[in-house]
Amino acid sequence: MSRCAQAAAVAATVPAAGVGNVGLRPPMVPRQASFFPPPVPNPFVQQTQIGSARRVQIFLLGIILLPIRVLLVALILLLAWPFAAISTVCCPEKLTHPVTGWRRKITQTALKFLGRTMFFSMGFIVSVKGRIASPLEAPVFVAAPHSTFFDGIACVVAGLPSMVSRNENAQVPLIGRMLRAVQPILVSRVDPDSRKNTINEIIKRTTSGGEWPQILVFPEGTCTNRSCLITFKPGAFIPGVPVQPVLLRYPNKLVSILCMLTFCQLFTKVEVEFMPVQVPNDEEKNDPVLFANKVRNVMAEALGIPVTDHTYEDCRLMISAGQLTLPMEAGLVEFTKISRKLKLDWDGVRKQLDEYASIASSSKGGRIGIDEFAKYLKLPVSDVLRQLFALFDRNHDGSIDFREYVIGLAVLCNPANTEEIIQVAFKLFDVDEDGYITEEEFSTILQASLGVPDLDVSGLFKEIAQGDSISYEEFKSFALRHPEYAKIFTTYLDLQTCHVFSLPKEVQTTPSIASNKVSPEKHEESASDKKDD
Repeated sequence: MSRCAQAAAVAATVPAAGVGNVGLRPPMVPRQASFFPPPVPNPFVQQTQIGSARRVQIFLLGIILLPIRVLLVALILLLAWPFAAISTVCCPEKLTHPVTGWRRKITQTALKFLGRTMFFSMGFIVSVKGRIASPLEAPVFVAAPHSTFFDGIACVVAGLPSMVSRNENAQVPLIGRMLRAVQPILVSRVDPDSRKNTINEIIKRTTSGGEWPQILVFPEGTCTNRSCLITFKPGAFIPGVPVQPVLLRYPNKLVSILCMLTFCQLFTKVEVEFMPVQVPNDEEKNDPVLFANKVRNVMAEALGIPVTDHTYEDCRLMISAGQLTLPMEAGLVEFTKISRKLKLDWDGVRKQLDEYASIASSSKGGRIGIDEFAKYLKLPVSDVLRQLFALFDRNHDGSIDFREYVIGLAVLCNPANTEEIIQVAFKLFDVDEDGYITEEEFSTILQASLGVPDLDVSGLFKEIAQGDSISYEEFKSFALRHPEYAKIFTTYLDLQTCHVFSLPKEVQTTPSIASNKVSPEKHEESASDKKDD
């Protein structure tokens, strides 16, 4: 087999490699439907617009209502503290047995009354729909959408069920004591077995036959803008017991997570609806994700809003994007769905976000255009570069967002960045086959690959080379750190492939075609392969 044919064989293993429409090319990677942008707006961004008249109204009401409500809330919290103390005295922080008897009965009654009084003093008018299930009927409440601190109203209305909370919250003065009074399941961030212990505790309590209080869970795991229901975490559904969905609605046009803005309104309406209990079938008992999706669909249909594959991890990415001075929406990639298909982990995506930020830093909109892309690659804008950019630009809007960047690296670049392809590309650049790539050799091949005869690659060459030439280890290290170059480095292979495929069949197999050796495997050289001495 000739070296051109060997180049064709190797290049055929490179997904979507190639330029132009010359000859035959390996097939393009399909644009899977699941990789298209989410069909719903960003669920983690709340855009509150307040008119001038409303601002004046809030200001005037705030002068009167704000100090009165703050004083009332403080007074009610002080009144509630003794009852919480009675309930938790002589009890460990992490309970091994439920609080029972008179202590539970007195504290539950008092704290429910004070809780309702506190929310009323804050201006909340609460209406309740449906019937609250007993602990035997539904050991778990799942409440959604979770959009504000005030969603704690659902806990008061439901009769102060237990909640899953961080261990640090139980240490907060005054508030921590009242949290402990509802017998929470505490989660520790420093304990590596915390997730397993939390699940075991949920299973123990929900299968206790009503001995423990019911558990209230916000399965979304983070706050949204109530425009949709994001992916439910499976924790509440792992025990495989019946759950009662709880819907939260805020009919007011203006509901803010900020206490001050809410306190300055005359009143805030809240609707808490207890839906029929959802009982899992045998398949759903064995598959908590399936059960969670079923309950989410039922709740979304009742609310009249869509569902989306966004998750809590997307919210973390959004916050990380903000810390990198990117628009916070740039981090949203539907992390769980994308990572499942592309086999990515959180650390890998977070690292790619840093890389994306370094490229997009010069772009005011936080998106990568063709100019930023070329500047990052230290290459001129050419037809080949435009085609590579188009592979990333999945919606063809002329820019790359973080979602498109992650998919492009994983689907288009990383498969072409294997050890074998890196070896082939290195041998391709190493024209004189001395084990090193000079700047002249590097420039010659890239000029041919990109179709730019006067290409200046000195900047890119210096970034790869530690001296006057590039060794294989330097080339490999750079290629692995920057998979975007994989397709550029292998474009010349595809040019040879197209050339070989366009020749007559008998010429393709002729071993006398002169070409640079590109196969990574050692083989005998024919007379035409040997360099002139």
